[in-house]
Amino acid sequence: MHVTAKADYALRAVVELVLRDGAMVTRERLASEQQIPTKFLESILAQLTKSGILTAKRGARGGYVLGRDADSITVADVIRAVDGPLAGVRGERPEDVQYPESSVALREVWVAARASLRAVLENTTLADVAAGSLPSPVLALLEDPGAWARR
Repeated sequence: MHVTAKADYALRAVVELVLRDGAMVTRERLASEQQIPTKFLESILAQLTKSGILTAKRGARGGYVLGRDADSITVADVIRAVDGPLAGVRGERPEDVQYPESSVALREVWVAARASLRAVLENTTLADVAAGSLPSPVLALLEDPGAWARR
């Protein structure tokens, strides 16, 4: 899986908001706290607001706050808001990719890989990440020594 800078920054900004427990936080503060370029964060926050993950308020006392409860926002929700679908093949959804007969099983490989990503990313909330308390199926994956091996 390739995690873009955009997705990484978006997740870090939202986790920062979770930790602020409902307090309005400015873009500049989020950028400073998470060491994210302010201009890049601006477009990310706009996408997160458009998707309903965040709520924005303009003005001197403005900023950003979660648009819904942290335990209802998954890592997958944030990634999809800024990057689109979790898995794609040449810009297409895995189930829509067409291959010659000799390679048709590749489509099933891509669909299975997406299902694997979903199992982790759709079941891990931003509340879990902010609390440092990941779901037990995710922790079980981390216990496999091969999970930490570089390849």
